Amino acid sequence: MSEAILKRIGEGFIVDPAANDAEMLASVHMGEVIKVKWSKPRNINFHRKFFALLGIGFDAFEPAEAEYRGMPVQKNRERFRKDVIIAAGYFDAVANIKGEVRAEAKSISFAKMDEDEFNKLYNACVNVLLQRVLKNYTRDDLDQVVEQLIRF
Repeated sequence: MSEAILKRIGEGFIVDPAANDAEMLASVHMGEVIKVKWSKPRNINFHRKFFALLGIGFDAFEPAEAEYRGMPVQKNRERFRKDVIIAAGYFDAVANIKGEVRAEAKSISFAKMDEDEFNKLYNACVNVLLQRVLKNYTRDDLDQVVEQLIRF
């Protein structure tokens, strides 16, 4: 299946030739009808803002010293991201090979989550971080720090 990028003009739409595959566009003949499945692309800057937020939380996160099978336990950025998403309520319950049920973080990929759901996720993650990691921050403080980070 091919994908096309459209641009709104007045009461209609045009195909944006700069954002599309020229061969794909050339394959559609004059008067030919095509079916298009559409969605609004997510804002990449908001995606970056989310990762800036997680970076602030990860840097402030200090897990208790522990060992697992004789090895020191280290904090992990990917695990932290998944744990925050799960704590925010965005997870699927899955069974592992032992038959145990565990939470698996939902995907935040552009294809799996639209802008509205991502906005809700972002706000839920802010709340998780403020309650569990960034206890000395207010929402306004955190928003200011995130904005400063993404301006660089």
